[in-house]
Formats: sequence, C-alpha cells, structure tokens
Amino acid sequence: MATETSTAETESQRAAYLQDAQDKAVSLFEEIERNLVRPGISEKELSNEIHQLAADRFGVKSHWHKRVIRSGPNTLKPYAENPPDRVIEADDILFVDLGPVFEAWEADFGRTFVLGDDPVKKRLRDSLEPTWKAVKAQYQANPDMTGEELYDIACSQAKKEGWEFGGEIAGHIVGSFPHERIPRDRITLYITRGSNQPMSLLNASGQKRHWILEIHLVDRARQIGGFMEQLLTVG
Repeated sequence: MATETSTAETESQRAAYLQDAQDKAVSLFEEIERNLVRPGISEKELSNEIHQLAADRFGVKSHWHKRVIRSGPNTLKPYAENPPDRVIEADDILFVDLGPVFEAWEADFGRTFVLGDDPVKKRLRDSLEPTWKAVKAQYQANPDMTGEELYDIACSQAKKEGWEFGGEIAGHIVGSFPHERIPRDRITLYITRGSNQPMSLLNASGQKRHWILEIHLVDRARQIGGFMEQLLTVG
C-alpha cells in the first residue's frame, strides 16, 4: 500500500510539474501577443525577440526543440520543414510553436494569431480550440487507443470543421528534459500513422507517459494554416 501511495504521489508531482511548465508558457505567450507580434518584422527577428523575452522574463535557458514562427503561406508547412524567412504583413495569420524548458520540465505550446480583420483567417484561428477539445474528448473516452487511432480522429475532426489536417503527426510525448526518445524512431512515441501501441503504455521506468496534442488546420486554396498544441494528459 505504501508503495502504491508513493507511486501515486510521484505521478501527481510529475503531472503538477508539467502543468506548471505549461502555465508559464501561457504567460509567455500572453506577453508575446501583447508586446511582440506585429507587422513589418520578419519571422526570424520575431523568433530572436521571443528567445530574449523568454530568457529575460521567465529565466528560460534552453528550448528542447527549435522555435517555430510561421506566417502567411509558411503556415502550411509542417514542423520538419524550414521555409524561407518571411516578413509578417498587416493582414496576416501566423503561429508560434515553442518548446521552452522551465526548471528541467518541458512545455510544448503553440498558438495562432491574426492581424487584421480577414474573416476566413479568424474562422481558421477560432476553429483550432474546438477541434482540439473534440479530439481530446474522444481520447479521454478511450485512453488505451493507439497513436494512429488518435491521429485519424484528428484528421476526421479537422474535416468536420471544414479544414484539412496539415501535419504528419498530431502530437508526441513530453516530460522532464530530455524526454524519452527512441533513436531514429519517429513513430512509436508520436501520434501518427503507424503508431500502433496503446497510448496508455507505461515507459521503461514504469511511469505514465504524458502526451501533447497538436492540431494543424490548413486551407491550401487560400494558402493559410493555423496551429495549436498543449498538454493532452494533464489538466
């Protein structure tokens, strides 16, 4: 009984650390939107400003993945690609995807911003959270599903909302830095096609795996996309 209680406390602590890291990321993004997102600045310049803000205001010394700033047609590109730098325009859509490490715990957080009043861009941005929540609800109804099953759900839900799912993955595991990885394996610990293990499977240390759910919606005809990601298994 004591061991079970200790394990439960440990799992609760791990979840609390991840939630705290995400809460800090939320605050960081609020400052990004309020003070940094604007037309006339390039994606690279904005990325550099975000890096400095995260270091100065939040003590972030490292990011566990590259900072992703995409605007206009670059928002169609998935994470793995590196499109040419682009200057953000006055009537643009853009997204920011960051992986800051807060006190050795990873956050992975993404949000979409719209400059100007384009109704289609606003509708795309406003479709992200409902899509994310709908996919999460289906996961919660069956947390033993595979990553491939959840990926297919994400693609289906995107279509229901009137968009195309733009990424080859819909999420991945997250944890203390550096989180669990399998060398040269971009499937097993991802929410993607071919990921055929239950998402509830424990890691090699017997711990619960925590997952990020990411939603990438695109309209290829209009050359725009939107992105949102945050913790799936906490909160």
